[in-house]
Amino acid sequence: MPHKIGFVVISSSGHEDGFSAKELMVHAPTVNGWRSPRFCQFPQEIVLQMVERCRVRKLQLLAHQYMISSKIEFYISDSLPEYFAPYQAERFRRLGYVSLCDNEKTGCKARELKSVYVDAVGQFLKLIFHKNHVNRYNLYSQVALVAVNIIGDPADCSDESNISSREKLIDHYLGQGSEDSGLDGSYVGKPDYISPLDDLAFDMYQDPEVAQIIRRLDEKKREAVQKERYDHAKKLKQAIADLQKVGERLGRYDVEKRCAVEKEDYDLAKEKKQQMEQYRTKVYQQLELHNLLDSEMIRKPFDFPLTPLVRSASPCQQKSAQSPLHREERTGEKPYVEAFPPAKTQLHSPLNVPPKQQAAVGQRSASNSLSKISVDLLPYDERPLPAVLKQQGETCVEPEKVEEDVSLVPKGSIVGEPEPLTEKALREASSAIEVLGETLVAGAYSKTWSYREDALLSLYNKLMTMPLGTPKEEMKNLLRAAIFLIRRAIKDLVPSVFQASLKLLKMIITQYIPKHKLGKPETTLSVEKTLPNLLTRTGDSSARLRIIASNFIQELALCKEIKPLQIIPTYLVQPLKQNSSTHLAMSQTDLLARLLKDLGTENSGFTVDNVMRFSVSALEHRIYEIREIAMKIILDMYKKHRTLILDYLPADDGNTRKNVLYKTLFEGFAKIDGRAPAADVRAQKKAVAEEAEKQKKEEIKVLQVQLAALREIQAEAQTEKDKESDPGKVKMQDDPQRKAAHPNAPDIPDDHASVANYLDYLCIFCGERDDSFTEEGLDLHYWKHCPMLTRCEHCKQVVEIASLTEHLLTECDKRDKFGKCHRCSEAVLQEELPRHIKVKACNPARSEKLANRCPLCHENFTPGEEAWKSHLIGPAGCTMNLRKAYYLQKTQATQLGKAVDSVMAKSGTPGSKIGSKIPTPKGGLNKSTSRAYTKRCSEVG
Repeated sequence: MPHKIGFVVISSSGHEDGFSAKELMVHAPTVNGWRSPRFCQFPQEIVLQMVERCRVRKLQLLAHQYMISSKIEFYISDSLPEYFAPYQAERFRRLGYVSLCDNEKTGCKARELKSVYVDAVGQFLKLIFHKNHVNRYNLYSQVALVAVNIIGDPADCSDESNISSREKLIDHYLGQGSEDSGLDGSYVGKPDYISPLDDLAFDMYQDPEVAQIIRRLDEKKREAVQKERYDHAKKLKQAIADLQKVGERLGRYDVEKRCAVEKEDYDLAKEKKQQMEQYRTKVYQQLELHNLLDSEMIRKPFDFPLTPLVRSASPCQQKSAQSPLHREERTGEKPYVEAFPPAKTQLHSPLNVPPKQQAAVGQRSASNSLSKISVDLLPYDERPLPAVLKQQGETCVEPEKVEEDVSLVPKGSIVGEPEPLTEKALREASSAIEVLGETLVAGAYSKTWSYREDALLSLYNKLMTMPLGTPKEEMKNLLRAAIFLIRRAIKDLVPSVFQASLKLLKMIITQYIPKHKLGKPETTLSVEKTLPNLLTRTGDSSARLRIIASNFIQELALCKEIKPLQIIPTYLVQPLKQNSSTHLAMSQTDLLARLLKDLGTENSGFTVDNVMRFSVSALEHRIYEIREIAMKIILDMYKKHRTLILDYLPADDGNTRKNVLYKTLFEGFAKIDGRAPAADVRAQKKAVAEEAEKQKKEEIKVLQVQLAALREIQAEAQTEKDKESDPGKVKMQDDPQRKAAHPNAPDIPDDHASVANYLDYLCIFCGERDDSFTEEGLDLHYWKHCPMLTRCEHCKQVVEIASLTEHLLTECDKRDKFGKCHRCSEAVLQEELPRHIKVKACNPARSEKLANRCPLCHENFTPGEEAWKSHLIGPAGCTMNLRKAYYLQKTQATQLGKAVDSVMAKSGTPGSKIGSKIPTPKGGLNKSTSRAYTKRCSEVG
């Protein structure tokens, strides 16, 4: 009859932390199952090895709710895969594939159970997972499998099965059959019938302990049917149906308890645990009341480990000498794969015995029975613990220490003394043995994890109870012996032993050394001896242990006894090794970032130099997460130290910004400084330039209109003047053509000519008017004397002082040699810019709306256009404008001349022209001067 086939996982293409493929060997409500790595390449594969060569009849897969593979292929083989034994291996035979639903109809909240019926013989099964279905929950493009179940028959017993079936058929027709399959309700008279208890859905939703009891009751029911005890079989059938509901309920409680633990809601977890125990006890009492349950059916919860449920050994399996689980004992060769540790022995204890006494009674009864029974003849899931075998003198290969197995043995369930120390251990721990005694050190070196934990706890109690009057030399020897054992325990794979070592180390540093006043040297020694091992554990494959180790190191670094020593920061700023593990490098970087926030860079062991050297090297690391953390560290450092950080980074130019990391860093710096990013600055400058160009064109149009009007006024004024001075005025009046052209021409006042003359000899920048300001005179004035202008020292072009900074940055021929200081907003030579920024000697600039900025004296003054003239020309203005002195001297002379003319005018001195606001120049206005002014305006515009 087909039944559940046990298997082990021998290889997988990869897995996410905490979701190993070995999880598939466990069938229980709380299993995690297997998950592929994040953003993995497809296809992914898993290879399973069954306990014996089987004829597979049915495969069952329980898919994840949203990490769903689009297709899963099945392959089978009779020998090991090619990459394990390349010279003897056969190729896998493809059985087919199944497609999985994308689960969109259920909103990715239900899990699909897929059953595939096959008929294939082999011992190795390979599953190939193709690309995942895309949905909004699967952020990392993973595939997952919660559980897999194999149902079949032993292939090596096919001939014997045929013989026995033939014999049964003959006996049936002769009326000599001892069994009547028609009476067996479980099998319904079908040889290929598969029991519901072997279905994957049964184990995945049932409490493991209750599932085991249901299987035992099912066996009793079949026996009762064979013995024709139908009333008893009816009771058992009803009990099985009731227990299935009980098991589902307990399984639901267990899942809720686990969720509460993950959320760290320990009150709810404790409540669920008590609820489970009370409900379980009540059900067991009811079963016992109806004589349906005996003591050997009940195992305590820790006796049902999450190990593969393997069918009891068939006769063929017991005969087979090639089973991978027994090959080591028979031939002395190691098997290709390591089997998971065998399940623990039953506890034959009455229900009314307390739990602790139950464990002891169970161990004694198991020990007595083991002396009479060979281990090889026991079913796979009923084999005893290796530690129990050693107590009885049996030899058994101890399995590898696996982290998941340590919770299976309860504290205090192993009695006796630890095994004696080996010669190597005696030599290694000789100094510790002299101080602590051989018994305690033997416990710390024991292969049994509970002895190792008990040894550390005993040492903890011993150090806590040491009297104050003990000599210091003895206290130091005791301390160093304890540190020796702690260093060993920190490397322990068992979480409880590892945590016990941390507890002991913390007590030594925070209580033992201060209490006995052993001083800083002993504290330094304790930390330096244990810290390298602690840092190594931050790279552990278990996420839980990594977090514990990192948090403990952070706690130590902030401890008042260790913080002044500055030991831990010194270790953390060591450059990352390129060949170090991913977890170790990530933990070191993350720990440095956390401690840097807590300790800062003043008297903490962290300095700007060592932190920046570490961070800059981490920016080149191959792992993206490490580069991200390094960027955050650099940005945090920039907030506190600003320009000092720039010394460790390349210059901010176009080539550097091609690197995305540096571009992000420099944009982050700009945001911290309150500056717009470079892209925004460029866009803003472009917009300003376009607006200025547009405004310039509009001003040119307005000036052209104004010039045209001035020319017309000038022409009319010249005509009127000619009329007044020309004696042939009457002749002009009699000219019929002029009368026709201007029949009603108004009289033009003298003021028009005066205005034209005034504008023609005026500097439009400083407002100075001089008769010498012809076209050549104005050019000379602009080049040498105008106080509003200056010559660029680099391109020799005359520019306005107000726009000198913008000219140097955008227009000058040597503009590539200049950079802008974000503090004073002025143009500085690139080679001097780093020192200029670092010194911070410049006067900070204010917003353009609040103040103008002079590029000569580097001072801020009142905003507005008129303020520029006051600053650059006024006596109390800019002190660095070299042209101002010449302008002031000339102005004073002009004012003195005006004062003299005024006095002479009042005294009636001839030669002064009174009554005209703007005097007309001697030559009058002519076309040449008009053209010169137009040309100058066009150039200025």
